[in-house]
Amino acid sequence: MSVFHHFETIQVHAGHTQDPATGACATPLYQTASFCFDNMDHAARLFGLQQEGHIYSRLSNPTVAVLEERVAALEQCTAALAVSSGQAAHFLAFQNLAAPGDNILTFPSLYGGTHTLFRDRLSHLGLEFRFVPNKYPKTAATLIDERTKALFIETIANSDYHVPDFDYLADLCSKHRIPLVVDNTFGGGGYLFQPARHSAALITHSATKWLGGHGNSIAGILAETGTFDWNSGRFPQLSEACASYNNINFVEAFGNKAFCTRARALFLRDFGCCLSPFNALLILQGIETLSLRMQRAMDNTLELAHWLQSRKEVDSVSYPGLQTHPSHENAKRYFRNGFGAVLSFTLKGDRKQTAGFVERLQLITHLVNVGDNKTLIAHPASTTHGQMSEGELKTAGISPGTLRLSVGIEHIDDIKADLTQALKNV
Repeated sequence: MSVFHHFETIQVHAGHTQDPATGACATPLYQTASFCFDNMDHAARLFGLQQEGHIYSRLSNPTVAVLEERVAALEQCTAALAVSSGQAAHFLAFQNLAAPGDNILTFPSLYGGTHTLFRDRLSHLGLEFRFVPNKYPKTAATLIDERTKALFIETIANSDYHVPDFDYLADLCSKHRIPLVVDNTFGGGGYLFQPARHSAALITHSATKWLGGHGNSIAGILAETGTFDWNSGRFPQLSEACASYNNINFVEAFGNKAFCTRARALFLRDFGCCLSPFNALLILQGIETLSLRMQRAMDNTLELAHWLQSRKEVDSVSYPGLQTHPSHENAKRYFRNGFGAVLSFTLKGDRKQTAGFVERLQLITHLVNVGDNKTLIAHPASTTHGQMSEGELKTAGISPGTLRLSVGIEHIDDIKADLTQALKNV
């Protein structure tokens, strides 16, 4: 595989070779809880992290391992850890990075579930999250202190579609020796954007979305680019002896895979948020067509954004592919192949008319997911971001009338036709 470098080839082949025992070409489903040892010494070496291999599917599994290797290859990473959901990926990342009393920098226009995880759950475990205004990213430098352990951003913010200045933030992180953590879910597994090319240290995904693409399985990914120096003294949990594993030093023992190895060995072991091999297989099947699906969806989204702008019933449209979007220049600078496959729009009617519009849709599905082959619609203020205050919603760029549209791969004329008939009474 090392001789093949194109994304479209990697998405089909990376991480898997023909099964030597059976000759099977497709990735097998290893639906097993545990794995046999050769002898007692073999078992001891596996448990002591002295030898690679599988012990128990809570920690690793051959089917899941193929998924991990494939996403790592797509994202130009040295290692990846597949877990039960995108939320689990974030939880493990910050448990591995920080301790009570530490702080993480981020931006307010996040996916609602991530915002709530930070504000309500991880804060109760002693972590502080400091929010940098989207319009004033340079104020981030004033919020960094000796207890700052990371800067977390989304490739495209899952509320107002803000696109960060990645290079500026990467330089800031480098100056202060903290890792840049990027949720690249909206980056389509690297097809739209590859954070590793812009000095990100860690990458997360809700693999449920474009990686899987079929709305049939929940999964998350935590990956490391292998470029961050964990020996700075700011991260002793990685660079000093670990009592849980015979005083092993993860950086010395595992080098550019130290972060994911520790996350697996300690936190996947203890919290158990593992990915089932069946879900891993479904995600793998989705990844094989990722570039085809993503390109079609992004082409549809750009055309739909312009079309919605032309409709008299529509008050506003938010999409980084539009010249009117505040992040359009950053999107042009950093993205390849398109501008993403999600947009938001607001109708000129009131809430009752907005609800009526959604309920009249026949092709477009009303549910809370994105990255599906099907076009999906949701009302963020009452669903994905419903646990945020009025002030938090305003800061995140969400109004009471905002509708989020995750655009699928259907024929664009059919999507427009469904929107047209639903708009008649607005």
